[in-house]
Amino acid sequence: MLRLTWVQPEDLLVHELRQARLDGREPKAVAARWRAAGGPQTPERTGAGAHRVSRYLRLLANDLLDELADLPGRFAEDEPTDLARIEALCPQWPAGRSATAPDSRALEAAWLGRAIGCLLGKPVAKLPLDGVRALASAAGNRPLTGYFTARGVPEDLLAAHPWDHGCAATCLAENIDGMPADDDLDHPLLNLLLLRRHGRHFGTDDVARLWLDELPPGRTATAERVAYRNLLCGIEPPHTARHRNPFREWTGALVRADPHGWTHPGDPAGAARQAYRDAVLTHTANGVYAAMFTAAVIATAAPGTHDVHACLRAGHAVIPPRSRLAAAVDHAVRLARTTEDFEDVVDELQARYAATHPRAHAVPNTALIAAALTHADGDFAGSICRAVSGGWAADSAGATAGSVAGLLAGTPDALPERWRAPLKNRLASTLAEFDGCGFDTLAHLTHLEATRS
Repeated sequence: MLRLTWVQPEDLLVHELRQARLDGREPKAVAARWRAAGGPQTPERTGAGAHRVSRYLRLLANDLLDELADLPGRFAEDEPTDLARIEALCPQWPAGRSATAPDSRALEAAWLGRAIGCLLGKPVAKLPLDGVRALASAAGNRPLTGYFTARGVPEDLLAAHPWDHGCAATCLAENIDGMPADDDLDHPLLNLLLLRRHGRHFGTDDVARLWLDELPPGRTATAERVAYRNLLCGIEPPHTARHRNPFREWTGALVRADPHGWTHPGDPAGAARQAYRDAVLTHTANGVYAAMFTAAVIATAAPGTHDVHACLRAGHAVIPPRSRLAAAVDHAVRLARTTEDFEDVVDELQARYAATHPRAHAVPNTALIAAALTHADGDFAGSICRAVSGGWAADSAGATAGSVAGLLAGTPDALPERWRAPLKNRLASTLAEFDGCGFDTLAHLTHLEATRS
C-alpha cells in the first residue's frame, strides 16, 4: 500500500494540532473532535500513518485543518510574515551596504563545508539524541571527531537505532565516495539556478515556476511538498505557505538560504530581503525568519572581515526581537558562552524544546546552529560536530553550520583533509544540471552571481 508522506490530510491534521499550540492558538476542541471520530495519531518522526483511513475521516481532517487556520494566535503582532512589518519591528535593521565579493576559494570552502556538515549528520538525521550519542560512543567517536561509522558498533545497538534510510551505503566513514544527493544541497543548488536565470530581483512567482520546471515533486518533503501540492492545485504564492501546511515553521527555508548570503557580501539586509522572497513560497513567521537570519549571517561572513560572533549579531538584527526565534537564539548564544561542555548546552536546549517542537522545527534548530558556532568560536570541525551532536535535524544543522564556518575559514585547504578528502570534489544531485559537479565549479558559478550587478 502506498502511503505518500507529508500530504495525507489525516496526517497533516495531527502535525497542525501541534503547530497550532506553538502558534499560541488553542486547538483543544478540534483535537477532541478528531479523537471522538476515531482519528489516528501520526507517528512523531514520520510523514504518514501506517493505515489508510475512511473517506469520512479524510474529509473531516480537511475541514478541521481549515478550522484550525481560522483560530487567532497570540503571537500575531510580534511575529508577522509581511516584510514591511518585519523591518518595522527590527530597531537595528542594518543599513544597505556592500563589500567585495568573496573569491572562489572562499565560496568553495563554503560549499564544501555545507556538504561535509550535511554528510556528517545524514546517518543520524532522524534519530533521537540518545541514539546519536549511543552510536557515537560505541564507535569511540563521542564527542564527535569524524564521520559516523558502523565499525565496532554492536548489532543490537544498530538494530535499536538504525541509520537513516539508505545512508549506510553512502554516508558512513567506511563507505563515503563523493557527496551523495541530499535536499540540503539540492535546494541551495536550485537557488543558484534561480539566480542564474532571474538575477537577484527574482520574485516568489519565479521561485515557484523554477520548482515546477526543475524539481521532482517526489524529492520534496514537509513544507516544500505541501507548497508544491498547493501550486499544482492552483493556489498562488504566498498562500502556498499557509494552506493546510503544518510545516510552515520548519527548517526548509533555512537550508536554502545560503546563496542569498553569498550574493550579498557585506549586505545582511539585502541578503535577508532576498531570502524572504524565496522563503514565503513555503514558510511563514519563524520559518521565514530562520532563512533571513541565515542569509544575513552568511552575508556578513562573506567579506572575511568579521568573526562569527559579529555575523550572528547581524543575523539577529533582521528578525523581530520579540519573536520566538529571537528568544531562542538569544538563549542559545548565552548558554554557549557560559557553558564549558557542549553536551550540557544540548541537554539544556533539549529540555526547553524537545517536548513541544518537532525534530525539524526552525526554532530549536536555529538555536542549535547559533550555539554550535558560538561555542566553537567559528572553528570548522568544532562547529559541525557540535551542530550534528544536538539530536534534531542533524543533516540540516550540520550543513548550515558547515557553510558558515567554511566561509569563515576562507579556503578549502583550511578545512581538515580528513573531512574533505572523502568527498573527492564531486556531488550527486537530483538536479540534472549539477549532478556530478565539482565544488570548485559550484564556487565559480556562485562567484559569477556574487559579482553580477
